[in-house]
Amino acid sequence: MRNRLKVAASVSNARAFLEVQRSHGSFHAYVWSFVGGSPRVNAWTRLQDVPAKTAESQAMSKDLVSRGFKFVGPTICYAFMQAAGMVNDHQVGCFRYSQLS
Repeated sequence: MRNRLKVAASVSNARAFLEVQRSHGSFHAYVWSFVGGSPRVNAWTRLQDVPAKTAESQAMSKDLVSRGFKFVGPTICYAFMQAAGMVNDHQVGCFRYSQLS
């Protein structure tokens, strides 16, 4: 990374991560609380319908920022939620949609 702010944020985020682990038992328990503990299954038919952020990702972002995290906007949080399997945003015609539903 060439951006000093992002390097500093990585260190700050690591400290905040450890504090979330201490206060919630695990980071896993903390992040999954934003979706009620089970994946959200959406039913998108077109790629254009998939949102860049949701109310849940906005809530996660706001809470992370209040805990001292940096560079964790709602779009980044939603991408994390997709990657972690917290939301199923595969289109209904995709073979993976039914496998994950």
